[in-house]
Amino acid sequence: MLKCAEKAFGTPATSGKIPFPLLMIDTGHNFSEVTDFRDARAKELGADLIVRSVEDSMARGTVRLAHPGESRNVHQSVTLLEAIEEFHFDALIGGARRDEEKARAKERIFSHRDSFGQWQPKDQRPELWTLFNTKLQPGEHFRVFPISNWTELDVWQYIARESIALPSLYYSHVRQVVERKGLLVPVTELTPLKLGEVAELRDVRFRTVGDITCTCPVESLAATPEQIVLETLAADVSERGATRMDDKTSEASMEKRKKDGYF
Repeated sequence: MLKCAEKAFGTPATSGKIPFPLLMIDTGHNFSEVTDFRDARAKELGADLIVRSVEDSMARGTVRLAHPGESRNVHQSVTLLEAIEEFHFDALIGGARRDEEKARAKERIFSHRDSFGQWQPKDQRPELWTLFNTKLQPGEHFRVFPISNWTELDVWQYIARESIALPSLYYSHVRQVVERKGLLVPVTELTPLKLGEVAELRDVRFRTVGDITCTCPVESLAATPEQIVLETLAADVSERGATRMDDKTSEASMEKRKKDGYF
């Protein structure tokens, strides 16, 4: 999970560096294509990259897994809140959009979090005429979603127009997968085959990327942004609905996690 964490300190824009640090919460279960791209991009931008690990929270005892194979995705919330407290961030900028999932559709562009880092969907501030109330009490912060009103199609059209670089797994590639409950699960050390399953090589791409243990690709031959734009026009399932195992647990799974501090 990579977020821009805006704070009063930072390097001025005149230096050529971005004027705020980048915060990543590392589950330890990341795709190498993403972390390699992250490190290269942060170096290119001259960004102050802050990485905080779920494994460190586990060592402190603030995160406890029900079993060793449990997805760490939901536990990022704890590590994220610890990082916010450590650096006293007032606002964290993310790329979530309202069309991704029902709970995100309830969220404001400036989404208020209380002093416990929690989100209260019934206590969101009005944003009439795109005016934002940015007042905070001590210990509170905002999650800011500048592209909240964009769609997946808007994003890919922008990527195509601006020739924005992305990790390679967002484009079509051949990968070993196995089909489970209508999803294509990547076969990895963290997500091995179950008894009786047979892996297949398929042309796939990832529409969204998270923890390896809960992120699935979709079958696709789209290898350029323009091809993905055409593919997205025909899609009838959101990227999270088509690719995230952790959102399949219940209709309210995402909302519950967001109330607990999830991004």
